[in-house]
Amino acid sequence: MGFQKDFAWGAATSAYQIEGAAEEDGKGRNIWDVYTREPGKVYEGHTGDIACDHYHRFREDVAIMKEMGLKAYRFSINWARVLPEGKGKVNEAGIAFYDQLIDALLEAGIEPYITLYHWELPYALYLKGGWMNEKIVDWFGAYAGLISERFSDRVTHFFTLNEPQCFVGLGFLTGGHAPGLRAPLRDTFQMGHNVLKAHGRAVQMLRLHAKQPIEVGIAPTGTMCYPATDAPQDIDAARQQLFAVEELENWTWGVSWWSDPVLLGHYPEEGLRKYEAYLPRITQEDLKLISEPIDFYGQNIYNGKCVRMGGDGKPEIVKRYEGFPKTAIQWPVTPECLYWGPRFLQERYQKPIYITENGLSCQDSISLDGKVHDPARIDFLARYLRELKRAVEDGVDIRGYFQWSLMDNFEWACGYSERFGLIFVDYQTQKRIWKDSAYWYRDLIRENGDGL
Repeated sequence: MGFQKDFAWGAATSAYQIEGAAEEDGKGRNIWDVYTREPGKVYEGHTGDIACDHYHRFREDVAIMKEMGLKAYRFSINWARVLPEGKGKVNEAGIAFYDQLIDALLEAGIEPYITLYHWELPYALYLKGGWMNEKIVDWFGAYAGLISERFSDRVTHFFTLNEPQCFVGLGFLTGGHAPGLRAPLRDTFQMGHNVLKAHGRAVQMLRLHAKQPIEVGIAPTGTMCYPATDAPQDIDAARQQLFAVEELENWTWGVSWWSDPVLLGHYPEEGLRKYEAYLPRITQEDLKLISEPIDFYGQNIYNGKCVRMGGDGKPEIVKRYEGFPKTAIQWPVTPECLYWGPRFLQERYQKPIYITENGLSCQDSISLDGKVHDPARIDFLARYLRELKRAVEDGVDIRGYFQWSLMDNFEWACGYSERFGLIFVDYQTQKRIWKDSAYWYRDLIRENGDGL
């Protein structure tokens, strides 16, 4: 027994990270178009103006996906490419690009999975208050309706939001991502609440305008937790720690604060107590909207913390040993998180799960033989996917896995200094080169993960 026959083996990207064509064909600006112009914000002043030039090279990229044997491809729509002002007038040239991409994917036998929001907030809406403005609930809803109306005749899987933990936390709490603000705590909680209401409205509008039955989910992130041993008390400690709410200065990184309202219909009690002084007014009507029924739960999983039960009966995080393995971006290598994360999430939320992102940055370069050898990525993926397979075999309903990323791309504040792709991109020439891991992944898909 292993992965189901129709398991969605895929890869993922996001619009700003790969498309380029920042000012072409009527596209409006988004907050990243503006933020990358600010001195000192992004590594060596890099921008996504050209990125991987996917806007012009998408047919080549789809051909690569087909050759790799991908069953599914998760990509995001650049909101300002289809609605330059974020609302109102539709940019038909932007719609046409995604139409062609979707058709090319289907022709190649690849299922498109659309993410509505992977941080590409139209700058025109940011100037109107962005996520602080409650009107964004309806702006986002109208945008979702447009996407459903235009694409749901061919696309049946939609994610509303990618990683609210990041775009609220890094964009407005710590200021390391666009728009680069350190907002008052109260404002960040208001934004978080508006984000979740916008998700609920988007679910409604996606369904309202759908041309056929569709499935809708959300794609949050968060550090997973895994037990130090298989002892019941350590397993319980890891579970508790995963769903505990974070301290105030780090509040956005919690899993339960974002996912409980969506799937359980209420914010976690611990958070309501801990954050009380900073919370906006939360009504039953709000919670009803936020918990609009969804079909599946996406989770971006990169790493986790090892947890045991302390002598005081409270979970404690086990310190990592000296020389603990890390990726190029300095994230710990913890394969266990791809077993315990989905297991705990399904226990709590009772939904089918997609791993919407998982992967690593390596110091990849073209070798003397003209190839890109990335044994660390192959080793990482084999270890993580072995754990995912174990979760499936233990009864966790996992529907698909999206490798981050299809190709090297603009890695937000790190610019082009980090390479997460299966495909190497030479940014000077835009040449695509298959890394060893891309061939490995192709073979893994062919055998449906049986060789893990």
